[in-house]
Amino acid sequence: MRPVRLPRCFVAVLALAAFAVALHAQVIEYETNGIKYQTTTRAGLTVIVTQLPNQVAGFGMIQVSISNGGQAFQFIRPKDFSYVRFDTSTSALDAGQVVDMLLGKASGADVIKLVMSYEQALYGIPNMRTNNGYEQRRQNSMTYGMPARLKAAATASAIALSDTRLAPGQSTDGAVFIPLKHDFKTLAGGHIVFRCAGEVFTFNPD
Repeated sequence: MRPVRLPRCFVAVLALAAFAVALHAQVIEYETNGIKYQTTTRAGLTVIVTQLPNQVAGFGMIQVSISNGGQAFQFIRPKDFSYVRFDTSTSALDAGQVVDMLLGKASGADVIKLVMSYEQALYGIPNMRTNNGYEQRRQNSMTYGMPARLKAAATASAIALSDTRLAPGQSTDGAVFIPLKHDFKTLAGGHIVFRCAGEVFTFNPD
């Protein structure tokens, strides 16, 4: 049976389509002030992630910034982020669990470490201004004069990414908290995965 030879123009169209798909799914890495960021766009959503260097109360943290450039509302949930290493996948906690965790375990030193690490990563993103992100939540938290544990919980509430209905043209940011297990003591040797709107955002291994 003789092989079917496709017209050159059709082959060119297929090649262009394959290139467009590859470009669409491409993960771009860049570094600012010693912090490495990864960003990719799918289904109109642009997602930027970076691992925060500090651990708090047995949790690794990932700073996330998301912009909705599409035409539809998108639902953003922390538990749709996970860290995958080999055949093990660990999902992030929701914001309520993070607040409870810090309320029970965190110290004043943890709060300082958390704020410094998060702000350094957030402000390192060029021209990043969110509509309903950390800055707005921080202004509403009013932690002055609070006991250490309540201040930790309020700080976590301001920093932690929460369930968000993101309108077209809006953006948000927050930290997702990944539980560290006895065989999973650091966020190293794996990669970040985010699922949203039927799409899977797979970032490069660290």
